[in-house]
Amino acid sequence: MTILGIDHVQVAAPPACEERARAFYGGLLGLEELEKPEPFRSRGGCWFRAGAQELHVGVEEPFAPARKAHPGLVVEDLAALERRLADAGIATERDDPIGGAPRCHVADPFGNRLELRQAPPVALP
Repeated sequence: MTILGIDHVQVAAPPACEERARAFYGGLLGLEELEKPEPFRSRGGCWFRAGAQELHVGVEEPFAPARKAHPGLVVEDLAALERRLADAGIATERDDPIGGAPRCHVADPFGNRLELRQAPPVALP
């Protein structure tokens, strides 16, 4: 058996979270919001494109934020994103780099922990 990729990653959110999810994931992180897949249209939550994968902000009741297992997002310019988050009053926590790539952690508006990691440099031909 070969795993070919990740279909989607989900973080939890409380009911009526959509506007705060859009402001954070769409506005601050710059992820493109996707139309909800057919089976989920009647439920709360939002879907965003994260590179080739999807990130689902799913509604759970009772709600408990994810702190240990968390999504990791690779970003083009980590320093610029950290400044944008700081300007919005959102603290980031720098962590030891993995494989030389700088990374930090941030909490979304619902308390879910996210890892943001600098993309490796692109080799020019």
